[in-house]
Amino acid sequence: MIETQEKQERVLLIGVELQESKNFDMSMEELANLAKTAGAEVVDRVVQKRERYDSKSFIGSGKLADIKDLVDAFEIDTVIVNNRLTPRQNTNLEAELGVKVIDRMQLILDIFAMRARSHEGKLQVHLAQLKYMLPRLAGQGIMLSRQAGGIGSRGPGESQLELNRRAVRNQITDIERQLKIVEKNRETIRERRIDSDTFKIGLIGYTNAGKSTIMNILTDNKQYEANELFATLDATTKQIYLQNQFQVTLTDTVGFIQDLPTELVAAFKSTLEESKNVDLLLHVIDASDPNHTEHEKVVLDILTDLGMQDIPRLAVYNKMDKADNLTATAFPNVRISAKEKGSRDLLRCLIIDEIRHIFDEFSIKVHQNQAYKLYDLNKIALLDSYSFEEEYEEISGYIAHKNKWRLEEFYD
Repeated sequence: MIETQEKQERVLLIGVELQESKNFDMSMEELANLAKTAGAEVVDRVVQKRERYDSKSFIGSGKLADIKDLVDAFEIDTVIVNNRLTPRQNTNLEAELGVKVIDRMQLILDIFAMRARSHEGKLQVHLAQLKYMLPRLAGQGIMLSRQAGGIGSRGPGESQLELNRRAVRNQITDIERQLKIVEKNRETIRERRIDSDTFKIGLIGYTNAGKSTIMNILTDNKQYEANELFATLDATTKQIYLQNQFQVTLTDTVGFIQDLPTELVAAFKSTLEESKNVDLLLHVIDASDPNHTEHEKVVLDILTDLGMQDIPRLAVYNKMDKADNLTATAFPNVRISAKEKGSRDLLRCLIIDEIRHIFDEFSIKVHQNQAYKLYDLNKIALLDSYSFEEEYEEISGYIAHKNKWRLEEFYD
């Protein structure tokens, strides 16, 4: 039988810890998980403490010699650096080590390219890749700087490097044009959603916290979920009934990560903005991850950067079946194991309670002649109790402040 399975790349991880480095160990562990998500086998890791990065090769010359020995001894295919390399550093490291060298940014871009499913998602990833590639073209060998050969290229002409740069810039312009069309359509849909009376919930959280699993148990729907980083890239919105006819929309978005490359923040701005106009954020946190507190902070910092810090937020500590000594820092919160029986009902009850806190309480008398209007009211308000008095029903519940005007049609 012929073996057709693709051989895993054997990778070596490199990290430099500066004095001011924060969450360095977490970052290195995350790099290993990113590499595994990309399909690589992590063979070993090398860490060096320095005052500053080496401008030529990122890491010190002595440690570089050690890395060269490891590359040869363990038959390493790729070296991954837990930082953003300059084009010069990248070229020098590859020349010294004799194998492919990529940085954290390239690794994340590769995973995003694997995960993007929608047309917009693929365009956004391609745009980020091109913008990352453009300043690095100069380091891709002598051939790129030579004059293009053949008929029509004699005389001053343009170097191959300049031609390549122009081609990449043209691609960037073309993709940006396509994205503007896609984003305009998305904006139209978003505005329609904002103008609607429907309550909107956004799912946010660190990558691999379990957002897609929460989405699935709340909606009885199946979208891709896996124990991988960035399993979901494209924003998905579903409509569900929380109580009786009370409708809400639930939007799942791309997971957050520390040091998210600036190109990707810009490229995915429209995707992240799907959660910008929601009424409630469900912040999903992997309670079993020892770094969950740092992950929470990363998410909160990004929310602040996006101007979303004032949106009401309910923390969902997920994977409690695997958690030890959870220190909950976010309130209000609920603690569940999404795949365990009863989690769905518990989460729904907590969401309804939180909506009651956000909404305004009301009580109205509805004449029997107007009872038919209650069906529509049920879609936008939580109606809790009914009592009957001759020709009237007395109804109490909770409604969004912006929708209180809808109660006026019941007044005599």
